[in-house]
Amino acid sequence: MFPIVRLVKDLFVASRMAPLDLTETHISTHICWPWDLDLWMELNNGRAMTLYDLGRTMNAQRVGLIRAISKRRWGMTMAGSTVRFRRRIRGFERFEMRSRALCWDDRFIYLEQSMWKQNGECASHILFRAAITDKNGIVAPTEVLAAMGRADTPSPAMPDWVAAWCAADATRPWPPMQETLA
Repeated sequence: MFPIVRLVKDLFVASRMAPLDLTETHISTHICWPWDLDLWMELNNGRAMTLYDLGRTMNAQRVGLIRAISKRRWGMTMAGSTVRFRRRIRGFERFEMRSRALCWDDRFIYLEQSMWKQNGECASHILFRAAITDKNGIVAPTEVLAAMGRADTPSPAMPDWVAAWCAADATRPWPPMQETLA
């Protein structure tokens, strides 16, 4: 179940925070509640993805993206992701989430998020390839930036590790798993 109460609370909190520049980091704090746990009494990986949704939404609000896409009835979808889980987050444990845009190309915006334990260890890190969409498909990031009043903003250089992931992902077959059907 999507955490609607958390979403409303987080959007309210984010609306009272100072705006961010496009690639600045939004930081939010969270608690791993009992309904976030899996059978091993740690943050469920599916719930971690949902919490990352909340962080991206708050970041999008603070950079002005929510206003721009709402006015035009655009949507935001995730077109790909890669995640690393390295440390467990246990029940009732507090943690910090960091969310930011890294860069963009002609079709996608690349977002980076991480969860940090109170002892300073990174529990997980994720890279998302996001697309803004309208009824005709993907809206180019340059058009999105123009709608945000930032038409002349160049993308930061794409980090090598992001470019390598994009290149590797481009080699994946689509549709997948077709060889098993032959």
